[in-house]
Amino acid sequence: MAAADDVTSAPPSNRIDVFWHEGMLKHDAGTGVFDTADDPGFLDVLEKHPENADRIKNMVSILKRGPIAPYISWHLGRAAQLEELLCFHTREYINQLIKADKEGGKQMICAGTFLNPGSWEAALLAAGTTLSAMKHILDGNGKVAYALVRPPGHHAQTTQADGYCFLNNAGIAVQTALDSGFGSVAVIDIDVHYGNGTAEGFYWTNEVLTISLHMDHGSWGPSHPQSGCVDEVGDEEGHGYTMNIPLPNGTGDKGYLHAMTELVAPAVSQFEPDLLVFVIGQDSSAVSSVIFIT
Repeated sequence: MAAADDVTSAPPSNRIDVFWHEGMLKHDAGTGVFDTADDPGFLDVLEKHPENADRIKNMVSILKRGPIAPYISWHLGRAAQLEELLCFHTREYINQLIKADKEGGKQMICAGTFLNPGSWEAALLAAGTTLSAMKHILDGNGKVAYALVRPPGHHAQTTQADGYCFLNNAGIAVQTALDSGFGSVAVIDIDVHYGNGTAEGFYWTNEVLTISLHMDHGSWGPSHPQSGCVDEVGDEEGHGYTMNIPLPNGTGDKGYLHAMTELVAPAVSQFEPDLLVFVIGQDSSAVSSVIFIT
């Protein structure tokens, strides 16, 4: 793991700046039957929670030893300050998480989402590391920055956790970019599940175009009231600035290519954003991450 900046010899035009901190491995969502933490009492081996550290360890190894390793510059992430979180989340919600962390032990924040000792530290590192990647771009230090983070964030809403997510890393970074003077940002979210938290956070603004490509799964309960259907298009000034692209089960490369070329690219071109933020959920293989591109 990189303990400090590890800059490659790749020219800036070909360089990918990767932001990472191994402290994010301290988040342990526990074991059980899938994501329930239930032990029925008759299993010899309980499953690791789907959002576990092994996946991001593999992503680090792929980036360090894989074919694009020569093009990567490694940068050490940092923990977010509490005040930085308030550009997206409410103070009441942040205080709820702080209280749960201080109480210790296993805290089920919502169905399937567990805060254990070390989880809050990891969540702050995920948000701060994403902010570091964003600031790197805002300061003109690169063209492509990749925040390799966990816990993931795109389900976390302004007032509540959801879907293994405590803090909306991308939402915090996008709002920080807007507050820094960027007039418009396009967010493209690719995941099996709807990027509902990010979409909700910018649902009423025309400064952010949020596009989500996801499985046609609908709502999954009180913590996730958004359905991700095509008729969720934003409200008030944000009407028309939310685009949902629910895809049928089994959609492969050709389906994604068609959606990107026929729907996403034209929408982004028409919007003409100052900044592109990709939120990439590696559902079947690795943890959610964020890519920033100018």
